[in-house]
Amino acid sequence: MPLDAVFQVAVAALVGLLIGSFLNVCIYRVPRDLSVVHPRSFCPECGEPVAWYDNIPLVSYLRLKGKCRDCGKPVGIRYPLVELTTALFFAVSIGRFGWTLNGLKWCLFQCIMTVLFWVDLEERILPDEFTIGGSIVGFVFAFLTKVPGQMGELILPTASPRYQSLFEALGGAFLLTLPLAAAGLIWGRVTKREALGLGDIKLLPCIGLFLGIEIGIQTLLLGSFIGAVLGGVYIFIMKKQAREYELPLGSFYCGAAAVAPFFMKF
Repeated sequence: MPLDAVFQVAVAALVGLLIGSFLNVCIYRVPRDLSVVHPRSFCPECGEPVAWYDNIPLVSYLRLKGKCRDCGKPVGIRYPLVELTTALFFAVSIGRFGWTLNGLKWCLFQCIMTVLFWVDLEERILPDEFTIGGSIVGFVFAFLTKVPGQMGELILPTASPRYQSLFEALGGAFLLTLPLAAAGLIWGRVTKREALGLGDIKLLPCIGLFLGIEIGIQTLLLGSFIGAVLGGVYIFIMKKQAREYELPLGSFYCGAAAVAPFFMKF
């Protein structure tokens, strides 16, 4: 890899670490309806403000051995994991697409998926700020960059690339959302249990608008399969009641969607 490319990837990873620190703020505060800009970072256990030198991504966590300086309680492994994965996402996305509009799109998409993954895992909710907000962002980017897939070109061969891309995005949103929402509604009526939450239904258009029809469907199938396997294993090991345990299906969709750009062919 050329030295210039290595430098770009390193800068992207550093930016990802910093953005990851902010994503941790969003993951904790958004479900609690707290501002993400004020007040400054504080310990979720004792509420004491975190000094700037204790808020350096990864470094501060390692130096403090994952504990709050004031109360000594663990701050959670999620914090360094979010910072590390965001750095990885940025490094790979920029390494593949460069500092372009396309590279920015995938970095932003992975940030949205990261927040939703952890919020659903911890709180079993998918905030509208990131599902509906993400859908709006995905729709805008469908005009500005090419949405993955060939269906737009096949069905609208004479249309401009912009309209082909828009067709791919809207087709992805429609085909991911409607069939699954209908199946969830029917299953819920039959079993008298909620099979698919409203947050999951709001999440699917966001994924479809970014990933398009083909990649979107593959992502949905992969997320469902991993969720069923890991969820089943967890229920078995922890001896949970399958009928009562609420599987964070949105987390599995988001995890599969976040890594999808790494394997796309353009």
